[in-house]
Amino acid sequence: MIGWAAARGDIGAGAWGLFAIVFLWQMPHFFAVAWMCREDYSRAGFRMISNEDSTGERSASQSVFFCILLLVFAGLPAFVGIVSYVYQAIELVLGGLLVAVAMRFLRLRTQSAARLLFIASIVYLPLLLTALVITKL
Repeated sequence: MIGWAAARGDIGAGAWGLFAIVFLWQMPHFFAVAWMCREDYSRAGFRMISNEDSTGERSASQSVFFCILLLVFAGLPAFVGIVSYVYQAIELVLGGLLVAVAMRFLRLRTQSAARLLFIASIVYLPLLLTALVITKL
């Protein structure tokens, strides 16, 4: 948002859209890491939802919820006219894949499923931001 304000002189819908994307992206990313490392966090004294979530159900369901929100909010740049509708198609594919990986984590609730969500989230964000730059109007 600071970069947006510096470049444009205001904090408009585009800045809030970027904020929403990064804010919502971090949640499934963090829930996957937190569940994979729940014993370490617990031993270190950090209170997290994953501490009492030995089955992974709560962490995975929260991941799915935030991935779905991300799918919706990541489409906003196309609706407010910042990017072309080509971005919308790219966003739907990337977001849909991320939701599918989060749902896999919810279904399986294994270390490997959580790790896949973590890796998918790492791949998702730069691809989405690249699509924003390439399809800018």
